[in-house]
Amino acid sequence: MLDPRTALRRILEGLKAEPSRTWSIIITVYGDAIVPRGGSLWLGTLSAFLHAIDIGDGVVRTAMSRLAADGWLERSRVGRNSFYRLAERGRETFRTATEHIYNAHPPPPGSGFELVLLGNGGDRDAARTALQAAGFGSAAPGVWVAPAGTPVPPEAAEALRLDASADDGTRRRLAAQSWPLDQTAAAYCRFLAEFEPLREALAAGGTLSDQDSFIARILLIHAWRRIVLRDPVLPADLLPPDWPGTAARTLCADLYHRLLPASERWLDAHGQAESGPLPPPGPELLQRFR
Repeated sequence: MLDPRTALRRILEGLKAEPSRTWSIIITVYGDAIVPRGGSLWLGTLSAFLHAIDIGDGVVRTAMSRLAADGWLERSRVGRNSFYRLAERGRETFRTATEHIYNAHPPPPGSGFELVLLGNGGDRDAARTALQAAGFGSAAPGVWVAPAGTPVPPEAAEALRLDASADDGTRRRLAAQSWPLDQTAAAYCRFLAEFEPLREALAAGGTLSDQDSFIARILLIHAWRRIVLRDPVLPADLLPPDWPGTAARTLCADLYHRLLPASERWLDAHGQAESGPLPPPGPELLQRFR
């Protein structure tokens, strides 16, 4: 069995082997760790975390400029220090995504679907992007589908909406045609292989420093949200047997709560907002994955 630091090092090596996603990691930091503590963070705190995972100042500056220019972050200054918080676009995105990331529950077996039919008017590209981000799959050109009760994003508010039901065979064919379930299953399997060694090491009594716990927590949610936000969370009767998403969510929940106390201690010691140390997190933090 690996010790926790070796398991974390292997996770970091996997991250470095991918194309740079610094901007996405920064958004994960804000959505997972900073929003529950008021939303604003000193750039120095963020840089300390990013330096610890070998992301240099130049890359950080480029990513922050891009996020600000694209409307994800907004900056304020106190003296010579810069502080960033999620802009309205970022806050709205995370309000929509938070439940799906931390507490999504599949509908009961036999549930129907929401169908959204895009017409020729409006911004079809924006509507398609928003529908995909909201978990909708595409059954045919212009036809988008999601489990019943899935909110339709504002960008597609002008589209036609229908409630649909069908026999079990048709429902399974519709699900298979609308979402790349084999790709999602493979992503969940990779997630399990990547993070199970760290969970086992901590469960066996191993420990990480407060900083390494924060790093592991952010990388866990960074990897998790990239998969789960593309998973429509279908009823169990529409999924292949032994669907790995169930085991992946159990692993993510267990590991998250193992990392949470030490990672929050690191934020207590190093997190700074405009008015001083970061405020304590709200009660919603402990309700994640419950």
